[in-house]
Amino acid sequence: MARSTAEGWELRYPQGGSGRNRWIAARRGPRSAVDPTRPAAAFVEEERTETGHIAPVATLFLANRECPWRCLMCDLWKNTTAHSVGEGVIPEQIRAALASLPAVSRVKLYNAGSFFDRRAIPPADFPAIARLVEHCERVVVESHPALVTRAEVDPFRDLLAGQLEVAMGLETVHPVALPLLNKGMTLDDFRRAADRLASAGVALRAFVLLGLPFVPLAEAVQWAVRSAVCAFEEGATAVTIIPTRTGNGAMEELERAGHFERPTLDLLEEATAAGVSLRRGRVFADLWDVESLAACGVCFPARRERLAAINREQSVTAAITCASCGAGL
Repeated sequence: MARSTAEGWELRYPQGGSGRNRWIAARRGPRSAVDPTRPAAAFVEEERTETGHIAPVATLFLANRECPWRCLMCDLWKNTTAHSVGEGVIPEQIRAALASLPAVSRVKLYNAGSFFDRRAIPPADFPAIARLVEHCERVVVESHPALVTRAEVDPFRDLLAGQLEVAMGLETVHPVALPLLNKGMTLDDFRRAADRLASAGVALRAFVLLGLPFVPLAEAVQWAVRSAVCAFEEGATAVTIIPTRTGNGAMEELERAGHFERPTLDLLEEATAAGVSLRRGRVFADLWDVESLAACGVCFPARRERLAAINREQSVTAAITCASCGAGL
């Protein structure tokens, strides 16, 4: 069982700064082979919009330089380039991806870091990117709160034909876990960034973690829901609940030491249902790699589809029961 604080772990996990960055980076495995001329992934999925309609949304995972922060739980660096991409590369990725997908009116430009990181997305590419998505009524990008400034956001917003939305990782409001995630962000930092987006007329969505290092798994749903409430209070219209993964080396070490337990499919179902029931805004379960949470091959397909239906409909249906594993019984 994970301990409720980091007491006793401080000697092995540096308290901050470059030492903590080195500790996290030293436990990494190799990067994946990345073709900078193509996005790491691109697909279309249905999503309930802020107006209540269900619309197909293209999600592009752009290939570029990794985020400058070394978050404890992050594994997105695996699909990043070792160096900054040149001007014109990102627009070409977007062009190729959109050409391969069905036509959509909404797009998410996710890039394993921050869209407003000049070393990842050259600002000189903003006009070309805007032209490629000029048919979209909504464009979603992701960014670390520290890079969400009017100087960075406004120029891109002004180029778009549609509405800009920025997704930021709130992660958690847990007072012990948030600093230990090494995100380089406080709750006040998130609030200030949210205020800047609101003043710029830019929409906000937030990412919230389910399952935290240094926090008992029994508290996972409670903290995910509390974090979602905070995000809605700061103006988010959507919250995505992301089960914290292993796979970056650091999380495995914490798991072996008893400072982290992997969230379960049961907990993701519970947290999503609780979040939707708040009726404060849209709450989505992140279904990327949700197969890793499957403990029963008999009921997993139906349970995954239930979560997908909750995402689409924003209403909670009856839990799936399974005689094989006892789920829901």
